Amino acid sequence: MDIFGFYFFYAELIVFCILLGAFFHQLYFYLRYINGVLRLRKKINNKNYNFVVEQPPVSVIICAKNEADNLRKFLPFILQQEYPDFEVIVINDGSTDETDILINDLSEKNPHLRTTFVPAGANNVSTKKLGLTLGIKASKNDFLLFTDADCMPEDKLWMARMMRNFTRETDFVLGYGAYLPKKGLLNKLITYDTLFIALQYMGMAVARKPYMGVGRNLAYRKETFFQQKGFASTLQLSSGDDDLMVNKASTPWNTRIEIAPDSITWSEPNKTFRGWFLQKERHLSVSSFYKASSRYRLSIEPISRGIFYLSFLSLVVISLIFENYITLAATAIVYFTRFFIQLSIINRSSKHFGERRYFFTLTIFDIYLPLVSLYILTIGRMTSKGKTIRWK
Repeated sequence: MDIFGFYFFYAELIVFCILLGAFFHQLYFYLRYINGVLRLRKKINNKNYNFVVEQPPVSVIICAKNEADNLRKFLPFILQQEYPDFEVIVINDGSTDETDILINDLSEKNPHLRTTFVPAGANNVSTKKLGLTLGIKASKNDFLLFTDADCMPEDKLWMARMMRNFTRETDFVLGYGAYLPKKGLLNKLITYDTLFIALQYMGMAVARKPYMGVGRNLAYRKETFFQQKGFASTLQLSSGDDDLMVNKASTPWNTRIEIAPDSITWSEPNKTFRGWFLQKERHLSVSSFYKASSRYRLSIEPISRGIFYLSFLSLVVISLIFENYITLAATAIVYFTRFFIQLSIINRSSKHFGERRYFFTLTIFDIYLPLVSLYILTIGRMTSKGKTIRWK
């Protein structure tokens, strides 16, 4: 072996070791976190997971800004829940459409529905947080269940499913807020992104490392809200009423997830790429305020994912140029092992929630979405007004 061949051999060996290192981290991430929903489902099916029998009174909190059409369409599904004692509080956040008329008319016909409003002239960065605070203070009950005006529960048992998780130790219950499937590649991208994020935050909660929840389907105790002084620490941010509250106050022992298919809420997805991008930008604008441990855990996975793909492509090119088919075969085995594990966990979880399955688009989305997030968190953050974007 000449000197060139010697250095080439060791360079190839080092890249292959890097590929294996990234592969094993990805394997750990998928089996420990993304697989969390399936592990919990197995425990529930084996009756090795306890739910509470009591159904304490609950207050559903919805903040609405110019949401008359959505409230007309979706609010009846919430008011028709099969639950013994609940109230629904809709906060009118300065709407200029028919929201006020609609909720007043509905409240006259339905004893469960109450309404309040954000005072005119409120100049908070996030009037939504002010509205939610007013709704929480107006609520009669000790347990709070949050959703959005454009959300529809999957079933009349949504409320019961979420509330059955409030054991004596539980302060937070994280549900899944999905987007309705539509035709087109953009919708596939949105639904995959939403599913992956849900599997991530749910799986980490199962692994005793909770870090966020989504306001489309989230419950916590009123006592917890006041212990954290509400949204006082995040009033300067336009977003974060849901994920930052969970990130700040959740512990390994006070957070549970609800995974029953009839516990899902469904929302209308964005119909334009720009709308989805701005929504993602708003959500990511508060990620730098997460706990250091959460930021580390969330950043290391896309880094290892990027290293995996870069080392894979490098080895494929090198192997083809130098006709080293043993290395090419070994590289292909590593790649497809990860792909089929990923495919199995993602699609089995998606099937459990009644969503679409992925195959050819899985790798495309797997590469593309971290690049979008990277752009938003670097170049996008320097050019955007993400921290002052109004919630509606």
